[in-house]
Amino acid sequence: MTERPRVPARLTGIRAVTFAAFHELHYGLWMRYARVQVGRDAAERVVDRAFQHLRTGWEQALLQESVPRHGWALLKEEVDAWLQARGRGPQLAECLGFDRAVQRLLTDEAGDRFAVLGEEIRLYGAIAELPERQQDVIVLRYVLACTDEETADFLGIETATVHSHLRRARHGLSRKLGIPLDHGDGED
Repeated sequence: MTERPRVPARLTGIRAVTFAAFHELHYGLWMRYARVQVGRDAAERVVDRAFQHLRTGWEQALLQESVPRHGWALLKEEVDAWLQARGRGPQLAECLGFDRAVQRLLTDEAGDRFAVLGEEIRLYGAIAELPERQQDVIVLRYVLACTDEETADFLGIETATVHSHLRRARHGLSRKLGIPLDHGDGED
């Protein structure tokens, strides 16, 4: 059996500080995301478990291409496990902020033609059918009200990639819902 090299105490302390900083930076957003997905009552437990797993594997997390992307994946795994254990789906459609987010998605970004859409459940179903990364970007941008830059940071991707995912998501939603996009918005 090979022994792991001993990590100097100074480096262990630095890694603990980096985890604490990561926790501080991401905790609020992770809680908001978990509330939307599993409801207010379970959100703290789900987020705490995700951070526990991340803390346990912090050394491995630091070796990843993107620690935020790795952490986000762990959070989503915890959310999925919680929902699956209870035979439930995400609670996004029941979220109090969902109506406001839908209106923002449809009016601020998609022009007046989308404003007439009052079928939040239909929209949610269409969002749920988007590829995972597009779903993440839509939820972060429109449900959790993150900026493009914050979304990029939390997902560990470039801002240009956020823009690309948003554009593709909007086009996919437009096709799925049968609502033409306003091409005067500078996208396409």
